[in-house]
Formats: sequence, C-alpha cells, structure tokens
Amino acid sequence: MTVETKKIKDLRAKTGAGIMDCKKALEDTNGDISEAEELLRQKGVSSAAKKVGRITDQGVVESYIHNGGKIGALVEVNCETDFVARTSDFTSLAHDLAMQVAAMSPQFINKEELIDKNNQYDEQSCLLEQPFIKDPSKRIQDVINETVGKLGENIEVKRFTRFSLGE
Repeated sequence: MTVETKKIKDLRAKTGAGIMDCKKALEDTNGDISEAEELLRQKGVSSAAKKVGRITDQGVVESYIHNGGKIGALVEVNCETDFVARTSDFTSLAHDLAMQVAAMSPQFINKEELIDKNNQYDEQSCLLEQPFIKDPSKRIQDVINETVGKLGENIEVKRFTRFSLGE
C-alpha cells in the first residue's frame, strides 16, 4: 500500500515519531491515522519497557511557581544524555511534571516507594500513578512512556518537592 506524504506528515506532527515509523504504522493500518497513532503509542510503551535498566545520569531540575507565588514545585527528571535533556520534548515533560507536583501534591514517586514506607497503596499519593492534569485519560507513567518512545532514551523522575505557604 502506498501512503500519502500528507498523512505521514500529519501523523508525525501528532506523535513526534520518526518518518519511517509513521510510514510503517500507516502501512500496517491501511492508512488509518487514529489506528496508526495507537500503534505508535503501543510501540513507545514497549520501547520504554526495554529501556528501563539504562543509567539516567543527565537531565534537568525544573521549577514551577503557580500564579500568585503561593505554591511551587521542583522536580528532577533524568535521561541518558545531555543532548536529550536539552530537547523541547524533554524540557516540556519536565515542566508538565513540575506542574503536576504543584497541582496534585503527590507524596511518593511510585507505588513501590509508598509500600516501602507504610504498606498501603493510594493511587493519588504516587506521582507516576496519578491522572495527568492536562489529559486525565492518561497516567503520568503513560506520558513518560510516550516521551521515551519519541526520544529513544530511558527517562526517570528522580525526586521532587512541593512548597506551599502555610503548610
């Protein structure tokens, strides 16, 4: 099947995936953009699972101060190389994570950390398990996995803190 260049461009703009990946996904789904987008998302998730063990010693510390200056957050997000740490996709993810921390006030990064502390599981207190504030149909871990699929490197939230006046 021959895929139109416009469809490849549209899919690439939506997903950020490589041109050849977009072309292959469209060929595999007979030109259906929504199915191809889902296929690329699944590929990104499986790609993220393969990269989990890689060392992440580069990255950024991102801050977010909410309007009025009464709530703020710092988050350290790591990746494998400084090249990826400087990309707009990575810095955008770090900023979104800082906003998430400021808005949702998680206590732990993941459920393993939570269980180690008090043997109870609460989805809202784990950053990676929370619904994403910009798209509640996705969890934070899903958003990170999508970025891993786009950038091709392991990404990890190392630590975060939230500040609020009066708390």
